[in-house]
Amino acid sequence: MPSVYQLKPRFLALLAPLTARLAHRGVTANQVTTLACLLSIGYGAALSLLQWQQLDAARWLWLGLPLFLLIRMALNAIDGMLAREFGQQSRLGAYLNELCDVIADSALILPFALIPDVSLAPVLLVTLLAVFSEYAG
Repeated sequence: MPSVYQLKPRFLALLAPLTARLAHRGVTANQVTTLACLLSIGYGAALSLLQWQQLDAARWLWLGLPLFLLIRMALNAIDGMLAREFGQQSRLGAYLNELCDVIADSALILPFALIPDVSLAPVLLVTLLAVFSEYAG
């Protein structure tokens, strides 16, 4: 069975043609970073609102979360590839990438606190650890 480290180059290779098309269409790494962040905020808000209102649709969003996380991971890889391989690296992009990762992580972790019988303290702890890990890495 391949390790995660063996899968990453394959994953990036799958994204390379799409990344090249995006670059040739003028899409920037900062735009992809911002899109990934906004989509994460939207998904987290939808999870929160539907869970808070106790709607059955919340169940489908929770079940779709792993797929959404895969999409977010792909967008994060694409923004990095655009920056590195298409000469779009910038100081602003580095800050934007870190800030958006923290915001997106928080937006997707905090809705867990609204699940019945889930304590707020562990959810906040995981959120803080995600924030700290972003700055430690």
